[in-house]
Amino acid sequence: MRIGVLTGGGDCPGLNAVIRGVVRKGVGVYGHEFVGFRDGWRGPLEGDTMPLDIQAVRGILPRGGTILGSSRTNPIKIEGGVERIKENLAATGVDALIAIGGEDTLGVAKQLHDRGVNVVGVPKTIDNDLNATDYTFGFDTAVNIAMEAIDRLHTTAESHHRALICEVMGRHAGWIALHAGMAAGANVILIPEKPFDIEKVCAYVESRFKTRYAPIIVVAEGAHPLEGQMALQTGELDAFGHVRLGGIGEMLAKEIEKRTGKEARTTVLGHIQRGGTPTAYDRVLATRFGLGAIDAVNEGDYGKMIALRGTDIVRVALAEATAELKTVPASRYEEAEVFFG
Repeated sequence: MRIGVLTGGGDCPGLNAVIRGVVRKGVGVYGHEFVGFRDGWRGPLEGDTMPLDIQAVRGILPRGGTILGSSRTNPIKIEGGVERIKENLAATGVDALIAIGGEDTLGVAKQLHDRGVNVVGVPKTIDNDLNATDYTFGFDTAVNIAMEAIDRLHTTAESHHRALICEVMGRHAGWIALHAGMAAGANVILIPEKPFDIEKVCAYVESRFKTRYAPIIVVAEGAHPLEGQMALQTGELDAFGHVRLGGIGEMLAKEIEKRTGKEARTTVLGHIQRGGTPTAYDRVLATRFGLGAIDAVNEGDYGKMIALRGTDIVRVALAEATAELKTVPASRYEEAEVFFG
């Protein structure tokens, strides 16, 4: 077989480990041939390919990012996009496609499978918000990067007696904020799943200062206050209709200063969470996902996503995986609330 591989959406640590796992087993065990599509769905849309053999994947295991490049191209929104992809796959002799990505990339994969394309998905997102898998690769690395940053913020916050806010990624799901905040001993954690009361946040800040320790607030980029408490900005939309977020940390700092009289500063981690070498956990998980993906393709088990259930690598329907986001349940947030203030 000739198999295409692409990485779509935001980059994350572990993508190269998946590619390596797919190619090493696909060539070494099954004798298949591979072609890489550049920059997500733009690659098959425009027929932009690169060689993908054993030599191409040597030394890439510890590298962040993706050797294939990525983009947020949405072929479903492009007139004739699906037919162009099918034509280019046929022209390049590709029998099946392995799509590595998050909710948007795998949503496209599901629609392509519905229209006759042989595709298998691999769950990639630092947000850990893909349904049907316990964890996505990239999440552990992002949490550890955020945790280390918050650890460092503790010492400077106490030196200057400031409230410090750390804004992390998480549009609809607060998994990074929850895990990094709990691991680093944050005093308040704000997530998209639960609108926050700014007065309560300020009360936590003042309570913390009374103990002679400076407060650390961890906020997911998609967190928002109770209706009418703060004016939030809206941004432009990307190709998948998502508002480009950012700025909640600065808004919080201004409100905290105004309401408490205490100095507040914001650190936005942004793409720092996506970059650099993956953790050991993410390298192993991504490698196992890659091995699982090529097994599924070799068996002709298309329309599936490779997932982690407990410690087992399993296959689930793309339809199940993309039906709804996996968000933080109230019970998990209640665990973190014990340590607020």
